[in-house]
Amino acid sequence: MKLNAKDIAAGVFLILLAAVGLWLNQDHALGSARRMGPGYMPMLVFWIQIGLGILVLGIAFFNGPDPLEKWTGFEIGTLALGIVAGTAAMLAAPHLSSFFTTSYADLGLGMLVGFLVICIARGWRLMGYICAAMCAFCLLLERGGLMLALIATIILSAMAEPEHRQRPLGVLGMAVFLLALCWWVFIKQLDIRVAVWPQF
Repeated sequence: MKLNAKDIAAGVFLILLAAVGLWLNQDHALGSARRMGPGYMPMLVFWIQIGLGILVLGIAFFNGPDPLEKWTGFEIGTLALGIVAGTAAMLAAPHLSSFFTTSYADLGLGMLVGFLVICIARGWRLMGYICAAMCAFCLLLERGGLMLALIATIILSAMAEPEHRQRPLGVLGMAVFLLALCWWVFIKQLDIRVAVWPQF
């Protein structure tokens, strides 16, 4: 058996992250596929993520060896700084706005800050920007609306890949396409009751 340590770590991370998400999502009503509640889409995404994690984990037993790379001192320091900055942002968030006293918005802001800080280190950049994009979407959806949340998600996700940073027109084209597609699917067809535009 040829173990791929990177894929094992990635699979376990995906499963654990989704399990935490499912646990946090218990407070939200699920609804049905036609009349989705606020917890339906997150629940669906988390279950898909668990399935993806299991798939990655299963493949990891046959496509190795690929050992984990050693972390540099800079990467460890950046991770520690991200944890400290994220915790500080989470604790300070309720003092910034009443929005951060509801639900898990303070935790979301802390995670967003922490993930953006770890992006300083090149080794964390891919994961940091993708996770930050998910946090930004969650934070912006309620008050910023679907369009602003999607724009922030697309921009942060594009930052993860150097090639995308060099092609802003490609990212812009993808953003326009995704905005139109999400509006058509979620607002027009599924009639999901979510703000489309900012509600500040």
